[in-house]
Amino acid sequence: MIDLEIEAGLAVVTIDRPEARNAISRDTMDELEKVLDAVDSSGAHALAITGAGDRAFISGGDLKELAAIRTFEGAVDMAQRMRGLCDRIANFPGPTIAAVNGHALGGGAEVAVATDIRLAAEDIQIGFTQVMLAVMPGWGGSERLAAIVGRGRALMLAGGGRVIDATEAARLGLVDQVFPRAQFDAGWRAVARSLAHRPAVEIKRIMSGTATPQEVAETFGRLWVSDEHWAEVDKVLSRIKSK
Repeated sequence: MIDLEIEAGLAVVTIDRPEARNAISRDTMDELEKVLDAVDSSGAHALAITGAGDRAFISGGDLKELAAIRTFEGAVDMAQRMRGLCDRIANFPGPTIAAVNGHALGGGAEVAVATDIRLAAEDIQIGFTQVMLAVMPGWGGSERLAAIVGRGRALMLAGGGRVIDATEAARLGLVDQVFPRAQFDAGWRAVARSLAHRPAVEIKRIMSGTATPQEVAETFGRLWVSDEHWAEVDKVLSRIKSK
């Protein structure tokens, strides 16, 4: 089951499969595709991905089901299917956040690195553990991990299958902020809400590095003449006048 909550420009997708530690099955992939379709049509400015409970963010692929795949073609199809969904998360126009509420292992770590920002509870662990099953990350995790922490560190993590805690993940840049467990839910939601607006969407686009200086200036100009900008300016001017 996947829950979708949309409020004030923020879409929150929650993987809720307690019986499988929020693992990804074929049905979960199908449901996630429908949920992402709903997010795309909602007009949300930011997208957060999390897991239900406090034990697992996403524990990877659901081995009880995916172990039935025994052919080369079936394995390729499954990898491409979930890679496509991770690509959709990575390519969402606005900021994307992984609220890592519990352990993110194997495919769960791959989903986490598909987002722009990773926020973690202090007691979680994260690891690209696919090599323990004599395979490799197949959902885009290797490439994305290398882009985040550098090729050498990524090879040590994914190639060795090492599981690390939130503190080390933050030191490596794999996690952007760590919250005490008691403050985690409020903390990640506050960060996500702070990014759920149109300027943050434009900032993400500009940060892709493909915009020319002229395009940056024109983007600024469009925001400058927007009703949202002048509404906020009026609030500031009103406070100044009242002093």
